[in-house]
Amino acid sequence: QVQLVESGGGLVQAGGSLRLSCAASGVIFRVSAMGWYRQAPGKQRELVATITSGSTTNYADSVKGRFTISRDNAKNTVYLQMNSLKPEDTAVYYCAATLIWYNSYDTSDRYRYWGQGTQVTVTS
Repeated sequence: QVQLVESGGGLVQAGGSLRLSCAASGVIFRVSAMGWYRQAPGKQRELVATITSGSTTNYADSVKGRFTISRDNAKNTVYLQMNSLKPEDTAVYYCAATLIWYNSYDTSDRYRYWGQGTQVTVTS
C-alpha cells in the first residue's frame, strides 16, 4: 500500500521560511517522479514544483526563486524549501507521486498517489 505523509506545515509571517517533507512508503521511491501541489480556499489545486527520478526540477512561475524542491532517495523523502513566503502562498500543500514516465509532470492527472495535505498559513 502506497502512503505519502506530508509534514512541516504551519503558521509563519510573511518573509519567513518553512520546509515541507513528504515521506513515501510502499512505492519504489527512487524511480518515482514527485510533485508538490497546493490548494487555497475557493481555488483549484495548482502546481508548485516537480522533481523527476533523475532530479530534474520544474517550478510554477509564482514560486521560482523562492521555493526549492529536492529529494533524498535514501530516506524516501521529497522536500519543499519555501523562503520569502507571501500571504498568497497560504494553502494546503499536497505531495504526489507517480511511477509512470511522462514528458511533463506539470498536471495533477499525471500523479496516481497523493498525501493528505499539510496546511501552510502566511500572515502579513
